[in-house]
Amino acid sequence: MINLKYIKDEIQNIAEAIEAVLEIDVTIVDEDLVRVAGTGIYVQKIGKKVNEYSVFKKSLIEKSAILITDPSCDEICKECYSRLDCKEFAEMCCPIVCEGKSYGVIGLIAFDNNQADRINKNHENLINFLGKMADLISNKLKAQIKAYELELEKKKLETLLDSMDKAIVSIDVKGNIDRYNSKFKEIFKLSNPICSENIFDILDFMSATPINKFEKEKSYSFYYKKERYTLRGIYNINKIVLNNELKGYVIDFIDKKDAIKNYNKINKEYKIMLDNIIGESQIIKNTKSEALMASKSTSTVLIIGESGTGKELFARAIHNHSQRSENPFIAVNCAAIPDNLLESELFGYEEGAFTGAKKGGNLGKFELADKGTIFLDEIGDMSLHLQAKLLRVLQEKELNKIGSNSNKLIDVRVIAATNKNLESMVSNGLFREDLFYRLNVIPINLPSLRERKEDIPLLIDFMVQEYARKLNKDVEYVDESVIDTLIKYRWPGNIRELQNIIEYSVNMSSSNRITMDLLPSKIKRKTTDQVYVETEDIETLDELERREIIKALNKYKGYKKDKDLVAKALGISRATLYRKLDKYNIISK
Repeated sequence: MINLKYIKDEIQNIAEAIEAVLEIDVTIVDEDLVRVAGTGIYVQKIGKKVNEYSVFKKSLIEKSAILITDPSCDEICKECYSRLDCKEFAEMCCPIVCEGKSYGVIGLIAFDNNQADRINKNHENLINFLGKMADLISNKLKAQIKAYELELEKKKLETLLDSMDKAIVSIDVKGNIDRYNSKFKEIFKLSNPICSENIFDILDFMSATPINKFEKEKSYSFYYKKERYTLRGIYNINKIVLNNELKGYVIDFIDKKDAIKNYNKINKEYKIMLDNIIGESQIIKNTKSEALMASKSTSTVLIIGESGTGKELFARAIHNHSQRSENPFIAVNCAAIPDNLLESELFGYEEGAFTGAKKGGNLGKFELADKGTIFLDEIGDMSLHLQAKLLRVLQEKELNKIGSNSNKLIDVRVIAATNKNLESMVSNGLFREDLFYRLNVIPINLPSLRERKEDIPLLIDFMVQEYARKLNKDVEYVDESVIDTLIKYRWPGNIRELQNIIEYSVNMSSSNRITMDLLPSKIKRKTTDQVYVETEDIETLDELERREIIKALNKYKGYKKDKDLVAKALGISRATLYRKLDKYNIISK
């Protein structure tokens, strides 16, 4: 809280000026009745408190000027315990009021008859004079309060800016820096004060962006290099406009790694925990227990399971239970990226490494995942060439970017996943044996939905609620016949297929209930076929052969030469396989 103590030197000068003009001792007290200035005998009493029953307090409270011509008999002085020993001959007080509040009092004290006569004879002029002096102090106090408030706002803004994860800088229309936060100096490794310096001299990557372009575009990617330190990210530009006149720009810079880390931290979907994975069957409980144990380790994990069983979900949960949970989780689908691009995506490249390489190069997924976890889905689709590079990263804990002459140490936990039989691929020379053993340190086998059918009602209930909310539907119930039908179905697409069916049924529903007629016809037909087959004691050889062909097709459907592998597994030629596919009307992609 601002008070007279903040301007006590100026108040002392005013007190001395009053005394020089009037030749009467002056003392000035603050709102706590503590002397902050004085002349004559009061110089030694600065910092001490005046009597609580004095005229100063009355003037302070009533915000009015008071004149005492004879302290020995004045009504105001009757309560003062030292009135019998009072050495004062007369007294005049004038309050110091600012914005309706009393901040103190100016007092004139007469210690002889001559001074008393001057006060009594000229009291109207003196009160007017003291009022002007009080206004002078009030204005100085007002200026001090305004300066204090501005300084406080400035400090708040500085604290706010320094608390932000983004680096912030403001510049004028010519690019000269006037404000910045500590993060700005930190991420660009700047040591000296940089106010008044030009941003184009400090950040060379911005020299390629003329300041007149700032009005047209708002976001740019950047690459910064200082000695051996490098940084990649994005900066956003916002104009400062006052009275329709452009005054400058505020620029924020985002480190690409920090952006991914923060995104993972705040996005609820990416904060999946093992308890969030639905299922009460013993097999899923055992799987979650294994995953929890794996999360406490730093060893590589290999998640094995059919398509649609939730491999990425488990990978994220393992990461979120680990000590790396506050650091990035980077997911890469090895089957979704062409082989000629996958290497640069995983390991990055330097500027000029190949034709079309971006200026400043590119961070690879492994570098982005530093201190965190990288999830390599569909690892069985990775080429042998990349398998060799991945093995080196796992063994040496360092990576070599395309076009780089040196290796970079990294700290990344690897979780891989596949729906293929990697051991069989190793036997057929399609997967490196040494990489398989390096990945398969902690294997986790995810059960298919067929193996955990007791979880289907729980999954249905959860999915119905989720899709009803997302699709703005009032669906609340599922008929028992629907649940029974879905339990009997074999679910070749696992949970992903169940999600598809529930979303379809919620979309088709016109009431608050899902009934049998809302299920896709293929579900009802295949369920009926399965029930019929299961009630028969003996299957025909044709049906048995048809089922084994379908089983082999499902097993090898992700392989490049899947038909050759299916034919070999069944012990028939490729031509015979095609003939039987036609015979049993089996459609295979």
